[in-house]
Amino acid sequence: MDLLKIALLQIAPTGSLEGNLEKGIRYCRQAKALGADIALFPEMWSNGYNIYDRPVDRWTAEAIPADGDFIAAFGRLAGELSMAVGVTLLEAWEGGPRNSLVVFDRFGERKLTYAKVHTCDFDVERNLTPGEDFSVTVLDTACGGVKAGAMICYDREFPESARILMLKGAELILVPNACPMEINRLSQLRARAFENMLAVATCNYPDTVPDCNGGSSVFDGVVYLPGLAGSRDTCILQADGEEGVYIAELDLEQLRSYREREVHGNAYRHPKKYGLLAEPGISYPFLREGYRE
Repeated sequence: MDLLKIALLQIAPTGSLEGNLEKGIRYCRQAKALGADIALFPEMWSNGYNIYDRPVDRWTAEAIPADGDFIAAFGRLAGELSMAVGVTLLEAWEGGPRNSLVVFDRFGERKLTYAKVHTCDFDVERNLTPGEDFSVTVLDTACGGVKAGAMICYDREFPESARILMLKGAELILVPNACPMEINRLSQLRARAFENMLAVATCNYPDTVPDCNGGSSVFDGVVYLPGLAGSRDTCILQADGEEGVYIAELDLEQLRSYREREVHGNAYRHPKKYGLLAEPGISYPFLREGYRE
C-alpha cells in the first residue's frame, strides 16, 4: 500500500529571515523524524506573511530571490533528508514581489515554482505581482512519484484553480495558507477535492499568529469506496490551533483506483459549453451597466 506521508508545518514565524530559516530547518527535521515524505510550510514563510499594518515599501523590501540562499538551504535539506519540501516566500520580482512556493523533491531538485495567481487585490496584496499559470510536476518521493500542483490561500476560492490542475494531471494540490480556516473555507477545500478527485493538503499558521487559527487539513478526495454504503468523510486530517507538525497518510493506491472508476473530475465534462468562463470582463447580467429586469 502506497501511503504518502504529508507533514503540515503549522508553525509561527520568528520575526526575522534568519530565524525563520533556522526554525524551518528544525521543523523539517522533526517532520522527517515522524516519517514524512513531503513537508509543507504556511504561506509566505520567509517573512511570516507580515504585510498588514505596515508601510508597503517596508514589507516589499523584504522580498528575496527564489534562487537565493534562503530557498537554496531548503533544497539542500530536502536532499539531505530524502524528503520533498515545499517552502514559501515573498519573492523578489520585477514590477513588484510575488507570493510564491518552491517545491523540491527528495533529491533536492527544484521541481516547481508557483506564484499565487489570485492575489487578494481588494487589500494590500494588490502590491504583489500575480502568477501567470498553474503547473503540475511529478514529485519524486520515497513513496514513489506523485503528480503535484499548488494553489495559495485565496486561489482556493476560484474553482478554476483546482480544475486546471486536475486537467493537467494533478493527484495532490499543496496549499500554503494564512487566514482563519473556518467552516466555509474548509468547505471550499473539501469541494475542490471532491469535484476533482484529488487530494488537497493545506498548511496554515497556528492560532498564535494574528488572523490565523491553525486548522491545517488534508482532504483525500475519495468519496465512495467499494462495499461501503453511502459516502465517506474525505477529511483525513484536521489540525487544532496549536503549533506543531501534523502528519497525514494519503493512500495513493486508493486514490488512483478511485480516479479510474468514478464519475467526477474530467469524466463527463462539457467544456465546449463553458465559453463564458474564459471571457474576461464578463459579469452576471444584473451587474452589467444599464441592465433592467
